[in-house]
Formats: sequence, structure tokens, C-alpha cells
Amino acid sequence: MAIFAAVLDACVMVPVALCDTLLRLAEERLYRPIWSERILAEATDAIGAIHPDIDSSALQRRVAYMNDTFPGACIGDFAEIEAGLQLPDPDDRHVVAAALRARADAVVTANLRDFPIDAMLRLDLEVISPDDFLMSQLDMRSAVVIEVLEAQAAATRNPKRSLDDVLTALAKAGVPGFVDEVRSRF
Repeated sequence: MAIFAAVLDACVMVPVALCDTLLRLAEERLYRPIWSERILAEATDAIGAIHPDIDSSALQRRVAYMNDTFPGACIGDFAEIEAGLQLPDPDDRHVVAAALRARADAVVTANLRDFPIDAMLRLDLEVISPDDFLMSQLDMRSAVVIEVLEAQAAATRNPKRSLDDVLTALAKAGVPGFVDEVRSRF
């Protein structure tokens, strides 16, 4: 059986708690993550702009770790596909092109308005918010998702964070529905 594949847009990789959760779920093989060099560059540029005190080498280590952990996640060679796409924001065409090149099932993004449903349906591509994506993961494999969140909290240091701290960070990162649902299960 093929594993569900989702392109992670740059905006869902910027909040560290959200990116960590998404990647930990991928490590559990709940889905196959996909990105491109351009998506990674957009994410690292945004993180650098938000946190100018972060050393750029730390960001490059993060990207290298992601690519090493998920070989095949980084998609290239889609310029021809990108050129043929029409979207409200031409700067988002590369995200859809990467998804099409990788034969992804979905794009996980907080920028839903930039990916019109009718256009995405014609391309047989779902666009889903990170909140809805995580809710779906929770609905399908709740025990695994809860274990991942507990492991995420246990792995934090400097400062040490509790599960509640991780959930609070996730709510701030734009997945409040998911957080409310997780909290309701305790």
C-alpha cells in the first residue's frame, strides 16, 4: 500500500514546534514528507528574519538533518511543470510543481487562499491546513500521535518542556483545533 505523501510548505516549517511534530509523525511513517530546495530556502529565510540571532549554520544543520533523515523527500526537476501552472500568487507555483513531480496527495499549508480548491481538484491535489492535517493524523492513529507528542516533550531541553508546553507552542503555531482535541483526550 502506498503511503500518503504531503508537501510541507515553508510556512509550516517555520514554527519549530509544528515542524518538529510534522517530522516526528513522518518518522513514524504516518505520511511521507516532501519539500524542495526552494521550499527549504524560504523556510530558513523566514526563520532567519524572525530570529536574527540564530546562527545560519544552525539552520543549515537543520536542513541537512531533514534531508538525511528523509532521503528522497527533497524534490527537484520541476521547472517545466511550474511554468505551466496558474495560481493567484505565482510565487506558490513551485510548491504545486513539487507536489505534482513527487506525485503527492496533498500540500500542507497555512496559506490556503493561495491554492484555490478548484485548481487543485483539477490537478488531483488536496490542499490542507496544518490543523486539519494533524487532526486527520490524530483521527487515524491517535495512540501514535499522542506518543509522538510525549516524545517531543521529553526530547526538549534548554529549557525542558512538558507536554502541555509543547501543546501551547503548537496552538501558537496555528493548530489550535488539534491541540484542543489532544487535550480533550487526557
